[in-house]
Amino acid sequence: MLMIKKVVSLLRKVVVAFLVLYAFNILVNSLNIVIPINYFTIGTVTVLGIPGLLSLIALFFIIK
Repeated sequence: MLMIKKVVSLLRKVVVAFLVLYAFNILVNSLNIVIPINYFTIGTVTVLGIPGLLSLIALFFIIK
C-alpha cells in the first residue's frame, strides 16, 4: 500500500510539472520563449520545481 502512494505521488508531480511547462509556454508564447516539453524538462521541473523551471529559462537565454 505504501508503494502505491509513492507511485501516485510521483505521477501527480509529473502531471503538475507538465501542466506548469504547458502553462508557461502558453503565457510567454508572445515573447517567443518556448521551453520544449520532453522527458528532460519534465524531469527537471518534477525534481527541482520552480527553480528547475527558472534554470530551464536561463538555459534558453544562454543557448539563444
